[in-house]
Amino acid sequence: MSTATSNDFFKSNVLGHPAGLFVLFFTEMWERFSFYGMRVLLINFLTMSIMSDNPGWGWSAENAGALYGTYAMLLYITPIFGGIIADRYIGYRWAVVVGAVIMTLGHASMALDTPFYLYLGLALLVIGTGFFKPNMTSILSEMYKDFPEKKDGAYTIFYMGVNAGAFFGMMLCGYLAENIGWHYGFGLAGVFMLLGTLQFWLAKPLFGTIGEVPSKEKRRAEEAAAKTSQNAEDRRNPFTFFDKILILITTVVGLLYAFNDPLSKIGGINMFPFKLGSLDGQNAMVLGALILFLILVISRIARYTPVIRDRMIAVIIFAFFTIFFWMSFEQGASSLVIFARDNVDRTLEGSSLTIFNIVNSLLTIVPLAIITWVLILLAKQTWGKIPGSNIVLAVCFLGVWSIAGWMLYQYLIAESSEITVSWFSILNSFFIITFASTVSKIWDSKYNPSASVKYGLGLIIMAIGFGLLAFGSYGVAEGVKVSMVWLVLAYLFHTLGELCLSPVGLSYVSKLVPGRMIAFMFGMWYLAIAIGNKLAAIIGGQIENITKEYSLSTFFLIFTIVPIVAGLIVMSLNPLLKRLMHGVH
Repeated sequence: MSTATSNDFFKSNVLGHPAGLFVLFFTEMWERFSFYGMRVLLINFLTMSIMSDNPGWGWSAENAGALYGTYAMLLYITPIFGGIIADRYIGYRWAVVVGAVIMTLGHASMALDTPFYLYLGLALLVIGTGFFKPNMTSILSEMYKDFPEKKDGAYTIFYMGVNAGAFFGMMLCGYLAENIGWHYGFGLAGVFMLLGTLQFWLAKPLFGTIGEVPSKEKRRAEEAAAKTSQNAEDRRNPFTFFDKILILITTVVGLLYAFNDPLSKIGGINMFPFKLGSLDGQNAMVLGALILFLILVISRIARYTPVIRDRMIAVIIFAFFTIFFWMSFEQGASSLVIFARDNVDRTLEGSSLTIFNIVNSLLTIVPLAIITWVLILLAKQTWGKIPGSNIVLAVCFLGVWSIAGWMLYQYLIAESSEITVSWFSILNSFFIITFASTVSKIWDSKYNPSASVKYGLGLIIMAIGFGLLAFGSYGVAEGVKVSMVWLVLAYLFHTLGELCLSPVGLSYVSKLVPGRMIAFMFGMWYLAIAIGNKLAAIIGGQIENITKEYSLSTFFLIFTIVPIVAGLIVMSLNPLLKRLMHGVH
């Protein structure tokens, strides 16, 4: 993108940034609305009794966790391939549109509420996310290529869109699903995914050549520049044929495991019907793939000079502890949904209902009013150039205001009311929006700790949230429900832990890893998150079994003790990690 083009692009100014940023903001907002709106329903729907007023499928938590875990795991793997396809063949903008259309079809499929269409819908969402997720940020990065000083502010605004979408998606899809019917919740997610796609497509004139299919000449020039910029370390350590074979084998085994887990538990289909000593076929294959993957990583790292090798070892250590964080944090999508439904007293009346209505109204109206104001500013700047996109956005917000107003009215006219299960899930997004700037200022001050200390704090603070749940549910007899205060406090500490740890990881991959290994190490980082998500669903699926055998408090103690131990270990490794990073801060 030339400087002249960039300057023209910045003429349409909204809050100090180009209008195109806010088109991306709303596109991402509606995608996150649909993604989190569906996600908050899935475990609840699968495990809800078929004999209830709003019947689900009556699955066990274990089977529901197996399906959700595979879905969540694949969501972090397909973007690797979607980014490659966009880079080489179709460009970022087309990749976003293709991904959004596929995801819209996925949501529409899930709204039909049958097993075939639910599985099809989840598959389409995984594929669509692979195209959509990596390429939205690629467009944003290309947009600010000539204005690096504005990039941090742009990403802050963009991620506010992420959290706003998650907030309203979980609130509104959850309310419709739990009070009218599941297919209304799944369907609403699809409607806003479709409208978000349409407003992005109609905003094409605003972006010029940004995100278009790269020409052959441009691609050759970029490849040549990349080769030129590679240092001697990169050029002398290419991926060997043996490396590629190991990557292929471990990828195939990993994917087979991801599919075999739900297939064997739900459908009775086992793709590994053998035993190796005391190990069943599935665990034996996973263990073998893990050994091969370690051989691959160790052999590649060993070929670099000591400084590069040490820095890459530091990245691997951080990736390892990332697994423990997401294994616990992602209970919010599985076991905490079941806990909120079955074990939390969600019935309010009298003064407690009045207080909830005031809080819920403020939580809903204030952020919605702020985002509507941003929409008006965008329309003023771009109406002459992209009227169709602005009309679609106006329709979206009229829809959200209508559903939100109806929801608030239903709470207000009720003498007693039961808070929806999904309402508690919005707290993570609310606390992120509330505390993100404060945490960011602390890190920018003289109190900014090292990466390992941030990691340790993130794990320990999150564990405190689970400790509160363990304390709140201690000694509670079967059928007795705990106060919702414990769950609210848990989400507060989970979010504070996330703010400590989550922003650190990817930043250190880009700082510590040499050019030729960045894509591989980013892939490994997302693999660690994928493993954490899968473990979260597997262990979360045991909530019924552990509660029956021991207690609910024991279940939450797992996610209290393990992250605290992991946090203390990573903090104790601070001197070692500092040496391994060789001056990178």
